[in-house]
Amino acid sequence: MKQEKKRADRNRTLTLSEAELTELERKLLKPSGSRLSISDIENRIIHDDFRRAVELLPDAFVDLLIVDPPYNLTKDFRSTRFRAMTNEEYIAYLDSWFPLLLRLLKPHATVYLCGDWRCSAAEYLVMSRYLTVRNRIVWQREKGRGALSNWKNCCEDIWFGTVGGTYYFNVESVKMKRRVIAPYRRNGTPRDWEETENGRFRVTYPSNFWDDISIPYWSMPENTDHPTQKPEKLIAKLILASSREHDFVFDPFLGSGTTAVVARKLGRRFSGIEIDRDYCCWGQARLEKAESDPLVQGYVNGVFWERNTLAEQKKELSSRSRKSR
Repeated sequence: MKQEKKRADRNRTLTLSEAELTELERKLLKPSGSRLSISDIENRIIHDDFRRAVELLPDAFVDLLIVDPPYNLTKDFRSTRFRAMTNEEYIAYLDSWFPLLLRLLKPHATVYLCGDWRCSAAEYLVMSRYLTVRNRIVWQREKGRGALSNWKNCCEDIWFGTVGGTYYFNVESVKMKRRVIAPYRRNGTPRDWEETENGRFRVTYPSNFWDDISIPYWSMPENTDHPTQKPEKLIAKLILASSREHDFVFDPFLGSGTTAVVARKLGRRFSGIEIDRDYCCWGQARLEKAESDPLVQGYVNGVFWERNTLAEQKKELSSRSRKSR
């Protein structure tokens, strides 16, 4: 019998009993082999093998596709294990399934493809065969393992691509709120920043380098034991920038459900595929929690706040709440 992890008293990592997992499993969509309609999959987690399930999905239903495949690393994912390959083998692996997703996309759809330095070049090569690649986002993880004979690995990439030349992009929805270190004034008036009761801040347009992301850890309520879980804040930026409310967001490697959870919190329709039963159940539990807790960490009053501003964010929420009474 597998021994339970011993956790600190304040550890907020999602834990579920076998009875809870069994109950949540009943709510998952397990395809029987028949073609699925949009109404079948809408706001559902699909528990199945990706290659089998993707063949059953409807045509041209996806507005935003977020793809977070196994990176080119040897990694255990509970029921499956991914083994590192040569670069040529990894390119062939990507090219064996990436084209299967194209049928699902609307003509104006956007695609984001996640990777790290080992697989990013291979991902660009494959993605550029089928889509128009428009940019590469680099996001800085708060943590990273040190190295004595190499640079510390603390960044990952996300390739941004579109099906065609017409696509949705709302930069106003993903502005950043940063502290002002050197407040410049013109004729005594703040220039491009504001003085608030919570401090001096500037709201700026985002670049393709994101240094405000915290990866989930034990004291965050979004945390699970998934080994490569993406932060809700990271996915929220992609969803807000590249989809409208009620658009359909799809994730074929759903993991512990982050894309689905954030889509629900932000008023989008969603679906995703995941092969591991427990990961699916974690995602389902997070979806149900999102119905009563729609907050995304670090996203307050329509802007993304930089790291280490939790106290200021709470003051902002409290101030806005008082003013709305």
